[in-house]
Amino acid sequence: MKVNRHAKILELINKYRIETQEELAEHLNREGFKVTQATVSRDIRELRLTKVPSDEGKQRYAPHRSADSSMSEKYIRVLKDGYVSMDMAQNILVIKTVSGMASAVCAALDAMKWNEVVGSIAGDDTIMCAIRSVDDTVAVMDKISRIVS
Repeated sequence: MKVNRHAKILELINKYRIETQEELAEHLNREGFKVTQATVSRDIRELRLTKVPSDEGKQRYAPHRSADSSMSEKYIRVLKDGYVSMDMAQNILVIKTVSGMASAVCAALDAMKWNEVVGSIAGDDTIMCAIRSVDDTVAVMDKISRIVS
């Protein structure tokens, strides 16, 4: 449950400009995660989220940008938990996930900041990634295969 909640938090802070713990708790509760402010506070600490300036001059939550191995471990765990299969069509990579996990897995992939990935979009159980070339698509598939196996 915690892994799913952490994945949802990463998804939410990438999707919305969340400024407070209370606002994050409201979003999580709307998504079906029954959380308290204390739980959100612990999650923020465990995910090592930080506040960064937003375009409007306010502060918002964002993942801490460092080569921190514990953060990448969380992304890897989300990818492993949600991954079902993948296939390629030229330079488009299609990843199938557990139902409802595509957004979280997509957010984890985006957070990995692989240079080969131009961008990605997620539905309920499917992710489409635009990759720079066919060779890069094969390389990304190899990276994902190593992570999920």
